Amino acid sequence: MIAKLSHWLLKISTGPLALACLVLVLVFSALVLPDQMAKAEVYSSDVGSPDMSLYYTAAELYRMAEAYGPTGRAAYIRARFTFDLVFPLVYTAFLVTAISWLVKRANLAWGRWGRLNLLPVAGILFDYLENISAATVMSRYPQTTAVLDHLAGVFTLIKWVFISSSFVVLVLLIGMALRYVLKTRQK
Repeated sequence: MIAKLSHWLLKISTGPLALACLVLVLVFSALVLPDQMAKAEVYSSDVGSPDMSLYYTAAELYRMAEAYGPTGRAAYIRARFTFDLVFPLVYTAFLVTAISWLVKRANLAWGRWGRLNLLPVAGILFDYLENISAATVMSRYPQTTAVLDHLAGVFTLIKWVFISSSFVVLVLLIGMALRYVLKTRQK
């Protein structure tokens, strides 16, 4: 199933589609992201936000929930199930299509390299797991939420590992694709 998903993503990813997804990320980042960041700063009370942290413990998550207060927690939960449902889809669409297209341009698509297009897919899965876990903890506060309170920080860390790895791979593939194109043009 994983190989089929990777293959399908390779098949549908074209240069124009990757470019369209890049434009979508840039537009979303310019028009929507600043407003969301400003709203988050209001309710985060300078204690930070789970989804912008690299890692946090359950105790730190509860400190954030306390500092947010009832209004801040409600705003955090609302953002996780509106904005933070859409933004991961936007950045994942860009990363998947760009990586898939570049893997093909570097003539690496049908080997193991082709499966690098699944890194962003793993990233979005952990992003959503993080959102569900942290939002559940926020919604139940001041009650504790065993297990999810500890997993939220782990999901966040894993999300960042996959997303940052996707960007590293993207940069490497740009170089590999350029090298392949230049090499084939010299022949």
